[in-house]
Amino acid sequence: MKKLLYGVAYYDEYMPNDRLNEDIRMMKEAGINVVRIAESTWSTHEPQNGVFDFSSVDRVLDAMHAAGIHVIVGTPTYAVPTWMVKEHPDVLAVTPLGPGKYGARQIMDITNPVYLFYAERIIRKLISRVANHPAVIGYQTDNETKHYNTAGPNVQLQFVKYMREKFGSLDEINRRFGLDYWSNRINSWEDFPSVIGTINGSLGAEFSRFQRKLVTDFLAWQVAIVNEYKQPHQFVTQNFDFDWRGHSYGIQPSVDHFEAVKPFDIAGVDIYHPSQSELTGIEVSFGGDMARSLKRSNYLVLETQAQAFPNWTPYPGQLRLLAFSHVASGASMVAYWHWHSIHNSFETYWKGLVSHDLQPNPVYNEAVTIGRDFARLSGALLGLKKTNRVAVMVSNEALTAMEWFKLPDGRTYNDVVRRMYDELYKMNVSCDFIQPNFDNLDEYKLIVVSALYAVTDEALERLNAYTAEGGHVVYSFKSGFADDVVKVRTTSQPGIISEACGVTYSMFVEPKGVGLAGQLFNDGTAQVGTVESFMELLTPVSEEVEVLATYVHPHWGQYVAATRNRYGKGLATYIGGMFDASSMRRVLQEAVKAAGLWGTDQQLAFPLIVKTGESREGDTIRFYFNYSDDTQTFIYPYNSGTELLSSEEMKQGEEVEIEPWGMCIVRC
Repeated sequence: MKKLLYGVAYYDEYMPNDRLNEDIRMMKEAGINVVRIAESTWSTHEPQNGVFDFSSVDRVLDAMHAAGIHVIVGTPTYAVPTWMVKEHPDVLAVTPLGPGKYGARQIMDITNPVYLFYAERIIRKLISRVANHPAVIGYQTDNETKHYNTAGPNVQLQFVKYMREKFGSLDEINRRFGLDYWSNRINSWEDFPSVIGTINGSLGAEFSRFQRKLVTDFLAWQVAIVNEYKQPHQFVTQNFDFDWRGHSYGIQPSVDHFEAVKPFDIAGVDIYHPSQSELTGIEVSFGGDMARSLKRSNYLVLETQAQAFPNWTPYPGQLRLLAFSHVASGASMVAYWHWHSIHNSFETYWKGLVSHDLQPNPVYNEAVTIGRDFARLSGALLGLKKTNRVAVMVSNEALTAMEWFKLPDGRTYNDVVRRMYDELYKMNVSCDFIQPNFDNLDEYKLIVVSALYAVTDEALERLNAYTAEGGHVVYSFKSGFADDVVKVRTTSQPGIISEACGVTYSMFVEPKGVGLAGQLFNDGTAQVGTVESFMELLTPVSEEVEVLATYVHPHWGQYVAATRNRYGKGLATYIGGMFDASSMRRVLQEAVKAAGLWGTDQQLAFPLIVKTGESREGDTIRFYFNYSDDTQTFIYPYNSGTELLSSEEMKQGEEVEIEPWGMCIVRC
């Protein structure tokens, strides 16, 4: 890529009238230089079985090329046409809720051979038609792909084959999964039951792992087809999404992003977030850090919001703040879903960059300024290199296991991940994400392990070795409890990592009115902490273990809440409960300091967020973002440089004022 991409999803097929030329004129005015098309409109391109009409695609490609706007073409496989379901109703996924019904998108069984036949045909027809068009720079396979809870008879049969190949014998499965419980033992492969109704968390979690593999295989299959036609200068990407809590929230339960991304040239994601007074930038940072970590390189934001919902319509300045926030995390492209606000159907009120009147509006006018600055600053900001010394370890297996065994108040794995990540973000500690099988742990000085409930012995032993060699690890509660098939370890908890952490426990409780006190709170503020949702009753194994916090409770006060232990050349910190945000921040702050990572940027804190990267020319680029409705000031501490938005000199020691929802970008 030679420039930052600034784009929109564009569906000429949805337009109430012919206004392609006017849309392009407005796009050019806004600095839009890329559009994403075709991924949602299979029924338009194949109105009847074997009847193809790509005239809308041809028309858009020709017009965009004439205007100098690039195009990313999507394979239209995530929303099946009516004729397919009418002729082959079994293409709809059978889920634990029963057979699917036509209407919504993403309702098909991605393993169904009839669906795959038609999907391959439309992919080949479309991509072979557009591959040589000069407007096309890349392809997106499917969209927000997941397994859609497909669990019908054909999927169950494939699962049995998978289990036989992975574990070899039913005796091994019965032993490792504890299937003697409630007479769930399986004594013949022919008797292997559907797992839809299973009460066994180990078996259920293994089925979820298998379903994630279905997604990985499905996407790799699509990539292989597209690669047959792709030109050397074109890329293939996927629009990965995240756990959804009304907005992007955490690790995606239905896809192993680290595995699924492997065949793609570049990672792509969509990131949606609260706005207006609730805008913090955390979701932008979380999604960006994850996307960048998948291939350890720059990535594409294929979807983010322009206006969307009434509670998401951005305050003045927020759209601009957000666009540069994506770039600061390593994005090479920022694109809105979508260009216009559609006039019918399910997403009528998910508004685009242009409202229902299809005319300029304040959000569009702000986009104009972004497009101009993206064009002007591409040389400095494109390909930003991020080098972090802190990693957050995440695991789909731990996530699935905790879906089976939630915290007492219903909170889950992603709540723990976000409690820890959010506090690092607010301290301006930049992170990568890694998985338990990541080999090069020594790339990082601090690894934060969030609720690693289900994990192999080998992964925990490597963390112990990393600590012994001088690394620093922070473990949350629920780490190391069960093995990779969710079988609880029979040793004193937290099992294998007890050696490094210097604590043991055998009891855990739901906190009710339990406070926190101790060394963490000896700062003269008289502040105390609380424990939410879950707590382990920890006992240090020796007097050498440093007690950071204790429980304040008439009965549980004899147990400790957080510890730090010298293990070999390194330190292991263990947090025994779901601490309130402020207390979690105190523990993590101590760990960052102990790892030697507390520096100049940590003198600032949310709502003033600092992001740093290295340009292709080797310059340091620092972004200062104000995520608040109040003016923020700080003393610029680094060598003098140039503020890129204003082109003015930024001097060391100068007081800098950033307006509400504003920013500055310094190159030095």
